[in-house]
Amino acid sequence: MSLKQTPLYQMHLKYNGKIIDFGGWELPVQYEGMGVIKEHNMVREQAGLFDVSHMGEVFISGEKAEEYVQNLVCNNIKTMQDLQVLYALMCYPGGGVVDDLLVYRYHRQKYLLVINAANVEKDFAWMQENLMDGMTAENVSAEYAQLALQGPKAQEILQKISDTDLNSIKFFWFNPAVKIAGVECIVSRTGYTGEDGFEIYVKPADAAYIWEEILSAGGDLVSPVGLGARDSLRFESKLPLYGQEIDQDITPLEGGLGFFVKLDNDDFIGRDALLKQKEAGLKRKQVEFSMLGKGIARSHYDVCKDGVCIGHVTTGLHAPTFKKPIGLALIDIEHSAPGTEIDIMIRDKAVKAVVGQGIFYKKKTKAK
Repeated sequence: MSLKQTPLYQMHLKYNGKIIDFGGWELPVQYEGMGVIKEHNMVREQAGLFDVSHMGEVFISGEKAEEYVQNLVCNNIKTMQDLQVLYALMCYPGGGVVDDLLVYRYHRQKYLLVINAANVEKDFAWMQENLMDGMTAENVSAEYAQLALQGPKAQEILQKISDTDLNSIKFFWFNPAVKIAGVECIVSRTGYTGEDGFEIYVKPADAAYIWEEILSAGGDLVSPVGLGARDSLRFESKLPLYGQEIDQDITPLEGGLGFFVKLDNDDFIGRDALLKQKEAGLKRKQVEFSMLGKGIARSHYDVCKDGVCIGHVTTGLHAPTFKKPIGLALIDIEHSAPGTEIDIMIRDKAVKAVVGQGIFYKKKTKAK
């Protein structure tokens, strides 16, 4: 099967991106002359530009749109105002996660759902399976390219080529009609890095033009950033990755995302299972940990205590901002207290680590 390319593929070649197969897409893991660490630090200190056009977009419309989306996700959609964005999760009846997503509310009868690239077909099939009478779910993923401009200098750069006062777009809100370099775009103050920034939705034909205009406006303050730094940035900020922190076998409660589960809502798919799990008490939970011994914990490495396997690493990296290896793990709850020493099995060798709390990067966002 041939790999898919985003509308920005030629830009990645122009800027010497190292192209890899990412879930069936040809995307840059890093760019020549920069590399993952430099790109990571660029976003933390100035700004980085990402191609996230592989993400999926689905418009939900109809008289019962609010009711339908509320039934689909475990967060409280009914608190949303027009032009607000909400992080949410779709669950299976058993409580496991179908996907996590962003919900953009235009009004009560129209929503945009932004879903993970690897899950687009599965997610859209799930939405259709649970569709209510008179509702429309339209997969418009091919009609949008998506760019993310992230970092403390993001607003300064984007404002130079925008017709809208970007201060008017607050954290987790959006404007569906912002002109960037003369091209109308959907712009939200959202991101996956822990920094202030924007996600920009544009017609595929305009994507390369917008990419170049942003890089030109930013000059030395911005650089293209690949998938490697995208992962390290989201990880340092403790933002979940589907297939690691959450999946069909890990509930939002176990994955440390209980804040986004509103069990006092009207019914939603998975509510009964999650309520039962909460009332019975969690048997396992996600914890933060720091390495004590030498080595880097990687996703799916076993975690042990006194020679007994108690769970697995969901993500582990040498965190560029902290210059040390840290990780997240899903383990038996009796070993989850901060200060508990655990063993990470690295190439069949037990390497000491300690459960911590608050050791991850604190998000820097503007005007919440």
